[in-house]
Amino acid sequence: MESLQPNPIKSISKSNGVFANPFNPVGLRGILRHNEPLSKHTSWRVGGPAQWFYEPADMEDLIQFIQQLPITIPVFWLGLGSNVLIRDGGIGGVVILTSGLLNEIKLLDGNRIYVEAGVSCARLARFAAKANLTGIEFLAGIPGTLGGALAMNAGAWGGDTWSAVRGVETLDKYGQRHRRQVTDYEISYRSVKGLNNEWFVTATLQLSTNPNQDSLKKIQALLKQRNEKQPIGLPSCGSVFRNPPGDYAARLIEQAGWKGRCRGGACVSEKHANFIISSAAATAADIEILILDIQTSVSKMFQINLISEVRIVGRHISELTI
Repeated sequence: MESLQPNPIKSISKSNGVFANPFNPVGLRGILRHNEPLSKHTSWRVGGPAQWFYEPADMEDLIQFIQQLPITIPVFWLGLGSNVLIRDGGIGGVVILTSGLLNEIKLLDGNRIYVEAGVSCARLARFAAKANLTGIEFLAGIPGTLGGALAMNAGAWGGDTWSAVRGVETLDKYGQRHRRQVTDYEISYRSVKGLNNEWFVTATLQLSTNPNQDSLKKIQALLKQRNEKQPIGLPSCGSVFRNPPGDYAARLIEQAGWKGRCRGGACVSEKHANFIISSAAATAADIEILILDIQTSVSKMFQINLISEVRIVGRHISELTI
């Protein structure tokens, strides 16, 4: 464990616990927005506004932003917005966007890859394949960024993210970077437990050489299978529920009679029952209610508790005060 950049926090003014005018930017190069609609940044295309929304210019700009932010202000990190449901009341504090911004990826010595958290899983998979490395082809079908994949140990087709991880770098709420080992975390199926108030910003992956140079063909085959079985191109978050041991969430949902059924503007996909599709009229509340209804039905019918892969965050409309 090593602290990389120990810097003091810069204080800024705040009022009533909320920073109405948070910055007179000092050296910041990113974009700060107030009341940014998060529906523009999630794959379900729903969700209320972020009180403050920051797009850092690069890693150094991100660090400077965090160092100028009061530690009492809550921070939420957002990549491609694919495994998150943001409630209709939005998110208080600051939402930091990483996708397309923390986007460095490079080949290190041997079979190692250095990659920042905002790099999409699909881009990372293709990069490895073109370098004749194998082991993360499954990431081509994950609709998110590396940061999200690290946070939940994303996986598909028998593979999972942390099997390739050899080390990570995190950023804490004081703007300090740390090197962490895999052993600092408790890794399991779709779950990563570790240090609180630290966020993944980079990872080093160790892969295997691919002498047959067929990783790109494998990726193409996996994507073809995905396109045939999943409702690609429609507003969804990917798979909603984890597969329970020895079974498939989609089978249970279909057997419980939910395939094609709707709550408001949110419907269970006719193509794959573990996908929820949102229409233009959908709200986050519609999706959340549908998730709960499915869990209740499957539990009553099969005595199996489906666990959601989706992170549900933010405030209900009823929680907002005028």
